Amino acid sequence: MTKHSTGTREEWLKARLDLLKAEKALTHQSDTVAEQRRALPWVRIDKDYRFENAEGAVGLRDLFKGRSQLVVYHFMFGPDYKAGCPSCSSIADGFNGIFMHLQNHDVAFSAVSRASYAKLAAYQKRLGWVFPWASSYGGDFNFDFNVSLTEAQQQREGGFEYNYQLRGHPVQQADAPAPVRKFAADCGTDAPTYTRDLPGMSAFAIQDGALYHTYSTYARGLDALWGMYPWLDRAPLGRNEGAPWWKRHDEY
Repeated sequence: MTKHSTGTREEWLKARLDLLKAEKALTHQSDTVAEQRRALPWVRIDKDYRFENAEGAVGLRDLFKGRSQLVVYHFMFGPDYKAGCPSCSSIADGFNGIFMHLQNHDVAFSAVSRASYAKLAAYQKRLGWVFPWASSYGGDFNFDFNVSLTEAQQQREGGFEYNYQLRGHPVQQADAPAPVRKFAADCGTDAPTYTRDLPGMSAFAIQDGALYHTYSTYARGLDALWGMYPWLDRAPLGRNEGAPWWKRHDEY
């Protein structure tokens, strides 16, 4: 017999209507936060960021593909990785289904990673992805948007900036948490190298010919982009997780 509370259909409906009020309040709060997000001041970008993608050598403006808006997923795939981060890979499984819709709503999309484009293209082929993906190898883009750090930054006393605060970072293999060591091994590298790249999302706009940075989010701010979690949040046992359980979709 289930250990969960049970009841009649009438009792369920009463509880469900109470939950509906809370769900509606949450959507209204989400609308308010989205409005606040759109109201952020834009920061002009004059730096010439360079990338390589399927079209060859390109600049940040080229990633817009004629649209006025661009959203970028900062995918953890460092130059020394042999494969992309399993967590980022799980998030990226949702990109194939949405990027064409975004492009037809004046919003370009691209993932960006520091690994060479040859590595990205091979990994993309392995997992059956077709969304745009660009390499920022050798450039400042990842560092300027706080999703990569140098070895010196990683070891700097006082930590480094991520998610708008200073924080430490596991730099010794033995001291790194078990999930970090596991994901590092899954990427064919060690924990210190693995943790020099971090996940995030950034948005950009072109208006009157000028290029602007409009928004970035990191860490738990990416949950809304992780397609499996809204479904798990509505499953009977919820997320039901302790240690990380997900894998690349071709490894289950």
